[in-house]
Amino acid sequence: MAIRRRVNGNSHMKKFGKAYKYHGLGNDFVLFDSLKTGRLIRPGDAVSLCDRHFGVGSDGVLTILPSKKADFFMHIYNADGSVAEMCGNGIRCAVKHYVDFYRKGKGIRPVNVETLKGIQICDYSVRDNEVDTVTVNMGSPVLEPEKIPVRSAGNILKIQMRNRIIRGMAVSMGNPHFVSFGKFSPDDIHTVGPFVERHPLFPRFTNVELVRLKGRREADVSVWERGVGITLACGSGSCAVVVAGVKQNLLDKDVFVKVRLPGGILRVKYDTVRNIVLMSGEAKRVFGIDF
Repeated sequence: MAIRRRVNGNSHMKKFGKAYKYHGLGNDFVLFDSLKTGRLIRPGDAVSLCDRHFGVGSDGVLTILPSKKADFFMHIYNADGSVAEMCGNGIRCAVKHYVDFYRKGKGIRPVNVETLKGIQICDYSVRDNEVDTVTVNMGSPVLEPEKIPVRSAGNILKIQMRNRIIRGMAVSMGNPHFVSFGKFSPDDIHTVGPFVERHPLFPRFTNVELVRLKGRREADVSVWERGVGITLACGSGSCAVVVAGVKQNLLDKDVFVKVRLPGGILRVKYDTVRNIVLMSGEAKRVFGIDF
């Protein structure tokens, strides 16, 4: 299905031609394929596109660009027009698009994706002649406070919020996360998320994950995404959750942990021997958009 529309009457958007709507467990994106043109839309246009009433509606905008180091470069705008270093759900959508349109039937693996975090190595499985599931080597977690970054001597934090203290761990998966385990209600993310996101401890702000454990190999997670708000899923956040759980002896290491998000399930393994995190989940193409 193709939808023909203009965004806020900006005629310069026409030069970008066709875009696509994708989602990874409900974390949705508008994706521009600029492999041939190298063009990137403006931040303000990304904000307009993400608007769910006056635009296409999405959590962010992905652009696939040429790369000299990998199969392609993935650029990410958040819904507020800021640039994200990495997005676990977004990279699965980008890999699906690349394989479905450029490698269909060729069986070439892996796909190497350049991001602001570095090069991510991705594998995939195919169903009905299209990519169904993508597994991403998310690389090594960053735990040093100055590299996350967080203004603290350590990465275990206590944040005073009105009459309560929110305890958690700061982790970077190429973008900063604050992971807190506790007896949270699903509604807590509405207040804790925006408060912690812009807390002075985080000079570049942070993503926020509130975790309810279901055992040592399963966790329910609510996500407040930096620059976006509440999202149905977060791939890098799910990885941060498993790393924080393993480091605090709350989750099992070296096995795939089921991370249950509002939009569905991701499977994440923290391989402590190689110090890498593997994330596996679905990606879906929804429709095409003609500008």
